[in-house]
Parts: sequence; C-alpha cells; structure tokens
Amino acid sequence: MNGEKSPADPGVQAWLNRVRAATRQPALQPRRPLQVAAEEIGSLEDGLAAQLPDGVMQAHGVALRQQAGHWHLQGEGDATALLNALARVLRACGHSGPWRNEQLAVCNVQGQRIGTVERGAVRPLGIATLAVHLVGETADGRIWVQQRADSKPTNPGMWDTLMGGMVAAHDTLEQAVQRETWEEAGLRVGELQGLRHGGHVLFERPSDEAEGRGFMRERIDWFSATVPAALEPSNQDGEVQAFALIERDQLVQWLLQDRFTPEAAQVLAAWLGW
Repeated sequence: MNGEKSPADPGVQAWLNRVRAATRQPALQPRRPLQVAAEEIGSLEDGLAAQLPDGVMQAHGVALRQQAGHWHLQGEGDATALLNALARVLRACGHSGPWRNEQLAVCNVQGQRIGTVERGAVRPLGIATLAVHLVGETADGRIWVQQRADSKPTNPGMWDTLMGGMVAAHDTLEQAVQRETWEEAGLRVGELQGLRHGGHVLFERPSDEAEGRGFMRERIDWFSATVPAALEPSNQDGEVQAFALIERDQLVQWLLQDRFTPEAAQVLAAWLGW
C-alpha cells in the first residue's frame, strides 16, 4: 500500500529495536534453577521461596530444598503430582498467577515433556510455555484485530492479533489454533483460506505475577490466514471486547503507538516482514 512504512524508516527501526529488546530481559532478582524428578524445568526466586511456609508445604506433601545452587522439589509422586502440589501451595499463599484449572506441558532443558502443571503456576516457577497467534487478513489486504477485555489480568484493553492463546497440555499446535480461534473469534479454521505457519517469536522477561517475582519464558508460533468476506469474528469466551477490521497503514500506526500487546507487536512485525 502506498505510504506504508518499511523497516528502513528511522521511526520503525527505533520501534523495532525497543520492542525486540523488551522480549529478552534479565530477571529482576536472582533466580535459581528449579528441579523436579532430577530434571531442570524452571526457576525460582529465593524471595518467593522464603514466602512459602514449611507448614503449608508439608500440608501439601512437598518440600523445597537448596542443593548445589538449585531448588529441588521433593515429595511423593511423579513430576505432575509434585508440581501441581507446589502450584496449590503458591495459590494458598497468594503467590500464583490467575488460576485457570488448565494444565500446561512441562519440559526439561532438552525439550522432553516430563509432566504437566496448572497454568497459574508457570510464571512464578519460570516454566517455559507455548502459545499460538493467528493473523487474519481479508482478500483486499485489511487486517482483523481484537481488543482484549478490560477484565483480562494481563494487558487489559490492549489490541491483539485476531487470536492469541496458550497451548494446553493436551493440544498440538494445530489443535490449539483450532480451539483458540473458535473461543476467541468464533471462527472455524476450516472456513479460513490459506492457513499457514509463519514462524515463531521468543520471550524471556520478568512477569508481574507473584508480586513481580515471576518470569516469562515463552515460544509463540504464529499463523496467518485469509478470512472470507462473508465471515466476521464473534467472541465466545468473554475475553475479547471488540474486533476491528483495519487498513495496513492503520495497523502500522497502531504498532508505532504501542497499542498492541508486546506479543502481538512481535508477531505482527514478523508478519509485515520487519
């Protein structure tokens, strides 16, 4: 489109440098690796561990022990049982993220899945997560975007891609795209045209969960597709307050005005070829 900014534009380049720097930030306080079943799966800040009383830990059948610079989660049961017990401890002490009753996969440093854990515990425990986003455009080049509900715990009211959501423990990437596209946008993937995997972006940065003692480690796989003119998004789960169909120039303007979430900004920049 005429007048569209390119990565060579000084304003775009300055924006890109800033948002890319924001995706990789060190922890605010030192964190020790967290191990369970002899596998490293995340990290834990000492200050947060100190706020988990022994009595509460014992009541849930787990213990945290420091050894050789690591936190070791101990107790009876497999990794899933121990991690979910620790998640309940975090919740009981007021240090979990929003509780979703949703299990996410937990992998070791080699990427091998060793268990699952409640979604509300992943940021406090520095556990790596997977997410998916969908960029939806129309045949004439406009882009569908969503405005997050004001009740969302993170980035309320900000603009986002047509769909963005976590990959649950029972999902493949494709299944997550199908489920989240329906829940957030009321669209069936089979009705979209030219669905393709576009790439991925990585985030490692502090999280405000657990009173700022959380840490986000996430890979976002993004997809793009054409939304036929006869279809219009309609939210199903209450997490979106509005949709907008905007021109590409307006998308660029909103990006440079920081109206999108950090995750959506990275995905949309990649989709634009920046």
